[in-house]
Amino acid sequence: MGDSAKEPQLIKGGVAVDDRGQLTFANDFAFDGVKRFYMAENFSLGTIRAFHGHKKEAKYVFVSSGSALVAAVEMDDTEKPNKKNEVLRFTLSARSPSVLYIPAGYANGWKALEPDTKVMFFSTTTMDEAKDDDFRFPADYWGSDIWEVEDR
Repeated sequence: MGDSAKEPQLIKGGVAVDDRGQLTFANDFAFDGVKRFYMAENFSLGTIRAFHGHKKEAKYVFVSSGSALVAAVEMDDTEKPNKKNEVLRFTLSARSPSVLYIPAGYANGWKALEPDTKVMFFSTTTMDEAKDDDFRFPADYWGSDIWEVEDR
């Protein structure tokens, strides 16, 4: 997959359990082009970290604890993206491990769905490379309903 994918993609993982304990894995994830990683966690459930985009940088997102709603939307313009662009929503959970690939050209954000959620980001650029490739938009730029949990 790597930087060649044009749209966000979910790389499914799994959990193996036996009498010794649990092993969480994502065997189809290859760290293609990863140059750094960081982990984020919020102090409160209401905090939304969005939107943050890059034209050159791609990211892989993994939730190691708890669960999070992650949103990704294509940035057709870094100054004023189209507010009608489709926002893709993904629920990532440590109980159902998977890695979300967000390609370059997308803005993304996330919201914790439970306490003690930890989100790991693996980036394809260094901090120096990312300095001039950083575009930010308000959490409600593409609508506030993005961050709502749907009643079912």
